[in-house]
Formats: sequence, C-alpha cells, structure tokens
Amino acid sequence: MNCCAQVGAEAGGSAPFLTDHTTLIDSVETFIFDCDGVIWKGDSLIDGVPETLDMLRSMEEIFASSFAAAAYLKSMKFPTDKKVYIIGEAGIQLELKQAGINYIGGPEDGDKRIDLTPGQLMEHDHDVGAVVVGFDRYLNYYKLQYATLCIRENPGCMFIATNCDAVIHLTDAQEWAGGGSMVGAIKGSTKKEPLVVGKPSTFMMDCLASEFNIKTSQICMVGDRLDTDILFGQNGGCATLLVLSGVTTLETLQSSENKIQPDFYTNKISDLLAAKKVTTNA
Repeated sequence: MNCCAQVGAEAGGSAPFLTDHTTLIDSVETFIFDCDGVIWKGDSLIDGVPETLDMLRSMEEIFASSFAAAAYLKSMKFPTDKKVYIIGEAGIQLELKQAGINYIGGPEDGDKRIDLTPGQLMEHDHDVGAVVVGFDRYLNYYKLQYATLCIRENPGCMFIATNCDAVIHLTDAQEWAGGGSMVGAIKGSTKKEPLVVGKPSTFMMDCLASEFNIKTSQICMVGDRLDTDILFGQNGGCATLLVLSGVTTLETLQSSENKIQPDFYTNKISDLLAAKKVTTNA
C-alpha cells in the first residue's frame, strides 16, 4: 500500500490537506490529470501549470484523460479500414492520430450546415466504425445528425463517450454545459447507451497498468470533481488528489453530505512545486 492510502481520510471524515508534497510524488510512478479545472479554466492556464508539468514530466509519466478513447479502440484492435467520427476537439484527434487510427469530424465540422430542402438526404461515411463523443464547443446539428446516422445505420458502429461531465468551466463567471450534454444528445437520437471509457470507468486505469506494467497503487489521479475524477481514481485502486481550482469547493468537500473523500486535497497543482524546492534545498 502506498503512503497516500495509508494516511487518507477515515470513513466519514474529511480528507487531509496535502502538506508532504515530496512523499506523494515519491510514492507514485504515474499521474493522470483531468484538464478543465486542473490544467486550465476556460481558455486560460491555471497559474504554475507549465512549471509543474515540466517538473513531473522529468520524473514520471503523465497522461491526459483524452487518452482513454484511443487506448480502448487500440485494445479492441479497431480495423485499419474503419474510421472514427469525432464529436469533440483537437485532443481526441491527437490521441487517435498517435494510436494510428483514422478519423473524421471534430473541429473541422464546426462550420458545416445542414440542407433541409424537400427530399434532401444527408450522406454519411459507411466506413465509420465508431463514434467518439467528448466535450465540443463547436457542436452543431450537422455533427449530431452525422453521428446519429453512423450509429444507427453502420452495422456494428460503436458509441463511445470520453466522459459524462455535466458541466465545465469555460469562464470563471459561471458553469457551462459539459461533455455529458453532448453524450446525452446522441443517446436521445440513437436510443443507445454509450460505452464510457473515461471517468469514472476503470478502463483507463486497467489499460495503463497493463500496457506499462504499473501497479494501480502507484498511479495518482488528480482532478477537481468528486463524482468523476476522484471516484474514477478510487474505483481503480489509485491514490487521489483533489484540487480546488475547478468545480469542487472546500465547503462541498467538507460537507457532511459528501460521501466521496480523496486521499488528499490542495488548492492547485502548482502546490506540488513545493517538492522541487525541498529537493533543491536538500
């Protein structure tokens, strides 16, 4: 058992504030980071993120949660003659490209419009073997209909969701509809349930542990949401670190109604830079 699990919150208690940054970093080999609310908020990086990631990258492996969809398709030996249709942004495209998987859609379809003249039939690519749905700021009716046609009319076409987050922080003024709303739209039009490969499914944890020969107890999940990020880490048997730079507030974390407690919490991930200062001064 790693040190994080040993000193985590007692049942029914409140998670401890992270003070021993060096011990946490030394106890794990891999960090998995949620992005919105942890790495960035809206279109702005959270203070200290580049320096923190540079420090951790020099010591350990780091994965973003968008890795999950590509990893799943790769594990399923997705046919090379098939394509993925993307409702999502550039991160999904990058992961699929690195996995050698053909794809269409994504941001490039953001400006496309539908033609509703009488008798109009919308065409779609019958070689699409999977539709991957994630957060998409450029969602439109064209994408919804295209994805719907692929899932409903292409034999065996998979419906994959990267996450079902209800809200996301695009600005610091309010919460905005998250990836779960995009997934919900496709669920409604196809009457099918997606395979959720991201949080809180344990697929990503299992995949990383298997592919890179890492024990799940040596992975730390860092996120700003209790019901997805932290639950995801706990379901996978990993250490968990909640940051208060996104959705979850300290009041919510410490509320008697909250039943999900991380091993640790801290204000933002740049707090981990304290470990670098300890090492430098040692």
